[in-house]
Amino acid sequence: MTNNPEQTENFQQLYDDVKKYIFLQTEYIKVEFVEKLTILLSTLLIITLIIVLAVIALFYLFFSLAYAFEPIVGSLGASFGIISGIYVVLIVVLYLLRKQLIITPMVKFLSNLFLSKINK
Repeated sequence: MTNNPEQTENFQQLYDDVKKYIFLQTEYIKVEFVEKLTILLSTLLIITLIIVLAVIALFYLFFSLAYAFEPIVGSLGASFGIISGIYVVLIVVLYLLRKQLIITPMVKFLSNLFLSKINK
């Protein structure tokens, strides 16, 4: 088998192309990872802000309901007890429906984000 200079040059070119391809693929993976991580973090930030604002709104709503119930039930303590009971019922419902309300949507979101190809 002869060692042809043209053949050696072809192998060298192939080696350089493969090396460049691997480098470009790693850079693409890095860029894609940063993009998906940015989407994930921004979504988490927005959801956190919405939850915090909703909790504050519910707090004031239930506080005003407690004062509205005072003339009906006869005492402020009893109306706050009713509001506390409503909170407990909401917590139990949220716990019982955690799979449908929290886990399944989160799994769908993360699987769509990290496992699907970006169509551009």
